[in-house]
Amino acid sequence: MNINQLSNRLMAVASRIPPQAVFADIGSDHAYLPCYAIKKGMAYKAIAGEVAEGPLRAAEQQVKNAGLEEKISVRKGNGLEVIAVGEVDCVTIAGMGGTLIASILEQGKDKLTDVKRLILQPNLRADHIRRWLIENDWELIDEEIMEEDGKIYEILTAERGNPKKPYSTRKELELLTGPMLLAEKSDVFFKKWQREADQLEVVLKNITKAENQEAALEKKQAVLHELQLIKEAIDREERERT
Repeated sequence: MNINQLSNRLMAVASRIPPQAVFADIGSDHAYLPCYAIKKGMAYKAIAGEVAEGPLRAAEQQVKNAGLEEKISVRKGNGLEVIAVGEVDCVTIAGMGGTLIASILEQGKDKLTDVKRLILQPNLRADHIRRWLIENDWELIDEEIMEEDGKIYEILTAERGNPKKPYSTRKELELLTGPMLLAEKSDVFFKKWQREADQLEVVLKNITKAENQEAALEKKQAVLHELQLIKEAIDREERERT
């Protein structure tokens, strides 16, 4: 991967950046996404945020090598603290767990006042992001699920609006699997949730070996509930295929 050829998952993120937007890429990973988006005319300006010194220096060098110092500002900071209110139209966060992404959004939500779009690519637990979006009046407008190099990714796009709009009476299931992804029922969707079900079955077997039976019982109930939801999604898919 380089600034001229992104991975498929980052290409999917880039394709959702609004035309001529000023965007902030949080956890920018060598500033690949900002450099690509600016070079291809997909955005007007960008901020690349990094919390650690090593990745920050790598991003700075990448931007310098591309000759994009006038268009991309590389900044050190934790999450959304690298931007000021009203400075960007769009925020992208890719390649992290959904719990961490939701935490970054929560801790920096005062910086999102004038942000029009969020493009979020969690590696797992996208449901934590969906719950945050609902609680903070962001409407999920698009979802994509894709497989690359044996890993499965989801890309969530949200804008200010009616946070309840994408959801039906099956809200709990849709929060877990994604309302649009559940409706689409792609082969990758089925593959992801079959994997998740298999992993939870292993977790259940290990729980029975735990020494603290009270804590084990509570965890077992939570795992069984999630497994039930996943099997509902998989069964729904199987019925559609027959």
